[in-house]
Amino acid sequence: MDFEQFQAASYGDLQRLVDSLFLGREVVERLDAIVQAELMDLDADLQEIVELVPPGAYDRQRLCDQINSALAAHGWGGTYGTVE
Repeated sequence: MDFEQFQAASYGDLQRLVDSLFLGREVVERLDAIVQAELMDLDADLQEIVELVPPGAYDRQRLCDQINSALAAHGWGGTYGTVE
């Protein structure tokens, strides 16, 4: 059975989150990402993805890998977009 993937209205919001987190910074904490996601009023699914990132400090590539991994585990990459 072929399931058609659709883009949610919030497609790309996670990329905007990552871009905003790394303005002028090389490393961010998980808590920074959670707080920024709340401030940006991301929808509940996207906040859940950010909350799945394990505690710690992240450079951009490592944070993107964690977020993309969580998106893939939920099958949401096509719906919400991946990050880089």
